[in-house]
Amino acid sequence: MSAVAECPICTMPEPLLAVDGFECATCGHEWMTDPDPADAAGEVRDVNGNLLADGDDVVIIKDLKLDGKAGGIKVGTKVKSIRLIPGDHPIDGKVNGRGVLIMADKVKKA
Repeated sequence: MSAVAECPICTMPEPLLAVDGFECATCGHEWMTDPDPADAAGEVRDVNGNLLADGDDVVIIKDLKLDGKAGGIKVGTKVKSIRLIPGDHPIDGKVNGRGVLIMADKVKKA
């Protein structure tokens, strides 16, 4: 069984259950239930169908523009130690010291 939930504002234990989260009976604060972090990103696969995991290295397979600036990320650039996150751009990594979010169909596993 998981730990007893408490209000993040007033720390009152045993909040009321709402449809999509909790509600504190004391202060009225409402918050969402936390999703399981292990399932947050779901299953992410590269362009070849290989399953990606946190800490993997990937290679960019198509030139990517960044914020409309000249340059961007070139084909063949290696992104080391990726992190998977939920959303439409599930790969979080750093290229040349800059944090970028990348779609899974633009990379292959290194």
